Amino acid sequence: MKISDLIVPGVITVFSFIVIYLSLQLDLSPPMIVGDSMQPRAFPIFLMIINLILVGLLTYQFYQSPPDSIPLEPFQTWGSIILLVIFYGMTTGVDFFVAIAVVMFLMCILWGEKRILVALSASLVTPILIFVLFDQVLQIRFPRGLLLDWYYG
Repeated sequence: MKISDLIVPGVITVFSFIVIYLSLQLDLSPPMIVGDSMQPRAFPIFLMIINLILVGLLTYQFYQSPPDSIPLEPFQTWGSIILLVIFYGMTTGVDFFVAIAVVMFLMCILWGEKRILVALSASLVTPILIFVLFDQVLQIRFPRGLLLDWYYG
């Protein structure tokens, strides 16, 4: 096992401990608001503990069978990174739901979906379901944007 094989697990471990430390800095909420056992800090700490367990398994797997050298990432990987930057710009500039629809459609096409109708339907149904779940069921409002200004009035 090479030292370079430990870079990714090391970065993930450091990140996990930073998140746990920052989560422990959160104030405790009164029990009447969140109940006796669930605090705002519990969820990120729980996720990072799972993360650390998975990093341990990853390191063990690297030790058992070291990975082969990999070639340069294909265009789809770099295209996805660019689409995530576009998603951020569209979310802040236009609307969250428009950004999801556009980026999902382009991501489907980028990764080789030949059926335009399938890509289009997936990119339109997903934001609608997200909106219904959060706005109608959980009653959580999204930041205003092009479509949400029209919807909320």
